[in-house]
This record gives sequence, structure tokens and C-alpha cells, in this order.
Amino acid sequence: MLSPEQLLGFLVAAVAVNASPGPDNLMVLGIGVSRGRRQGMAFGLGCALGCLSHTLMAVVGVSALVAASPLALTALKIAGGAYLVWLGIKSLRSQGQLAVDTGNAGASAAGLRALFAQGLLANAINPKVILFFLAFLPQFVRAGQGPVAWQMTALGLAFTAQAALLFGLLGYFAGSVGQWLLRRPRAGLWLDRVAGLVFIGLGARLILAL
Repeated sequence: MLSPEQLLGFLVAAVAVNASPGPDNLMVLGIGVSRGRRQGMAFGLGCALGCLSHTLMAVVGVSALVAASPLALTALKIAGGAYLVWLGIKSLRSQGQLAVDTGNAGASAAGLRALFAQGLLANAINPKVILFFLAFLPQFVRAGQGPVAWQMTALGLAFTAQAALLFGLLGYFAGSVGQWLLRRPRAGLWLDRVAGLVFIGLGARLILAL
């Protein structure tokens, strides 16, 4: 089981990560702006549920490492912390340019199921998301809170749930959000800065806590 503090800290970090400009939320925004609320929500929910495949791979990979060697999880946390710090520095150096596609996103005349499947596939096959999950989930695992695999599964499900809610809302309000962002080109800069500080803080915490 996850403690309330453990879950709250994880959700705060997860929301900050998903709120920062990235391929998934910008695609949801673009489809919502150009094709409508239902289409944006369908694509966004597909992206969110694609996180389940990354959760499974992270759970299997980390569990195998822990079973093979107690030092393996420590090594993974160090590597994951360094990766998160690198992502943070990259975000801080970003120019924060938001490229919202207002054209006919997803050119096929597919229905909501097809858009859902496209979002699911787009997220599930993204190797960067796989690496991110391997770096992100283990740092919220707590000794004495139960088996590592169960904790990571719960964290992955929590991440998926908040992503579904956030992407669903983004798809629903895409028209208004898209226009707001286009009128404020520096909004992406500040969102990137916040995400960068979150990444660096999480990475440093992961490394220093060892």
C-alpha cells in the first residue's frame, strides 16, 4: 500500500510533468483545437492508457533487477536521478516554443475509436517515455511500504489516472486553451522552467537519498 504522503508527493510531481509542454499534450491540444472536443478527449485518453504498458515494463524490469541483486536498484536510482537532472537542464535551456497544430491533425477520417488507438500507440511505442518511467517510478518506492512491484504498479496506475483526467480536460477545453497559448507565446517558456526545476529536484533527491 502507498502512504498518503507518498501518493500526494507522487501526484504533485506527476501533474507537473504532464502539464509541461510535450509531444503527448501538444498532440491532444492540436487535435482538440482542429477536430473538436470529443476527438481531443479520445486521443488524450489513448495517450494516458498507453502509460499502462510503460508501467508493466518498469515493474518487470525493476523487479528483475531487485531479485538479481540488492545493489541493482541503487544503481538504477543513480542512473534514473542523473537522467531526470539531464531532462531538467534540457527543459531549463528550452526556448519554450509552443507549436500548436491547428490543421487537420490525424488526416484520416477515422472515428473516436481510431483516434483512441492512435493515442494509445503513440504513447506505448515512445522509447523516451519508457526511459522516463524507469527513472521516475522507482524514486517513489519506500522501504517498508510493501513489495517493490506492488508499489510501482500502484504508482503507475495513479500516474495513468491523473494523465487520463488531465488529457481529458485538455481535449475538452482545447479550443479555449489553444487560443490562450497562441496569444501568450511565452507561456511555454514558464511551463518548461517549472518542469525543469521539478526534474532537477527529483533527480537530486533521488541521488542524495541513497
